[in-house]
Amino acid sequence: MKISPEKALAIATLARLEISPEQAATLGSQMDDILGYMDKLNELDTAEVEPMYTPVDQPGALRADEVSREFSRAQILKNAPETDGQYFIVPRIV
Repeated sequence: MKISPEKALAIATLARLEISPEQAATLGSQMDDILGYMDKLNELDTAEVEPMYTPVDQPGALRADEVSREFSRAQILKNAPETDGQYFIVPRIV
């Protein structure tokens, strides 16, 4: 699929990007390269390949969920512009 500079400019406009005609020509060429690579990947037989969400085995990055109290209510409220001693006071929005 050939992406013309006009088509690249239209895509950029849809993405709310302002690009020059020279950038549109470069972008069109780069999109052609990407789509060509995708076509090459589509030629591969992946019927026996197990789907995965990441190509790298990664250990769980999440820590154990343990409840802890690190700050007191007074510490949290001390920098608030307005409080009632227990809660933040914010403007009413209706």
